[in-house]
Amino acid sequence: MEKRLVVIVAMPDALTLDIIGPADVFTGANYFFPPEINKDMDYEVLTVSATEDLEISTRSGILIRSKSSIYQVTQKIDTLLIAGFPGHREWKSHPKLVEWIKVNAPEIRRVGSVCIGAFVLAEAGLLRNRRATTHWMNCQELRSSYQDIDVHPDPIFVKDGNIYTSAGASAGIDLALALVEEDHGPEVALTIARYLVLYLRRPGNQSQFSNLLNQQLSSKKPIRDLQLWITGHLQENLNVEGLASRLAMSPRNFARVFHIETGFTPARYIEKLRVESGRSFLEETRLSLDEIAEKCGFGSSDTMRKAFLRHLDTSPSYYRNLFGSS
Repeated sequence: MEKRLVVIVAMPDALTLDIIGPADVFTGANYFFPPEINKDMDYEVLTVSATEDLEISTRSGILIRSKSSIYQVTQKIDTLLIAGFPGHREWKSHPKLVEWIKVNAPEIRRVGSVCIGAFVLAEAGLLRNRRATTHWMNCQELRSSYQDIDVHPDPIFVKDGNIYTSAGASAGIDLALALVEEDHGPEVALTIARYLVLYLRRPGNQSQFSNLLNQQLSSKKPIRDLQLWITGHLQENLNVEGLASRLAMSPRNFARVFHIETGFTPARYIEKLRVESGRSFLEETRLSLDEIAEKCGFGSSDTMRKAFLRHLDTSPSYYRNLFGSS
């Protein structure tokens, strides 16, 4: 069976996690599902340099020895990922890479970026008239530099057709998990996620409001806008009737459309967001459980505890003991 070639393009001074995070997801799929368990598991991961220098010095000082530059790859590429790099204008030093992507992207099944690798895809024209995201600190710059891109600062990653963009640092792991899920289903992706112990802390203002394997916004603008609105109003009484009225829909039709677009009932979706918001408060603050429950819209710490048990199989107190800041 012909292997699916996953090529990760790295630039000098790149963030190490942007490179090895996605790579470990795909190699993990091969490790946990060898041919005798899953004959269809077929990833070959190749990290390549964006320059002619095959030794990539990362920002942390770790040296990655690539087998080739991107310009030397002759095999058929299944998935191409452009890793992040130190400054969003750094791609201007690599016009050859931009031109290579313009020429070769039409022959590649999936093309994606990690962090501000999105600027390379933007310059190559791949994000034109598409939804996209990048590191939250660079979203406004991406929007102002490329006004034909529909930039979304909130999602961990965005899929638009066969083009994928992800947010900062660890979001590349989430994107890679989603790509594995597309190929081999949620059980495979979840196995890898458990192995990598993916209770992730998101950086800065990065959106916390996504569960592990279902982080995409709806492709329909009214539902997508409502999803973004919900994340900022979790403290409020979010019932079906009120949400439906925002879209001028009947409650029954709204609930049906929302489920089709997100895979969840409105109540289930909102509860998931509240749990994710609660996780963030537990990780980063010393607020009491009652205070967190109020801020997340649970109403009481007991209601929050039951929701955590449903979604995470652990209590808020135990979660804080494991992942809270000291």
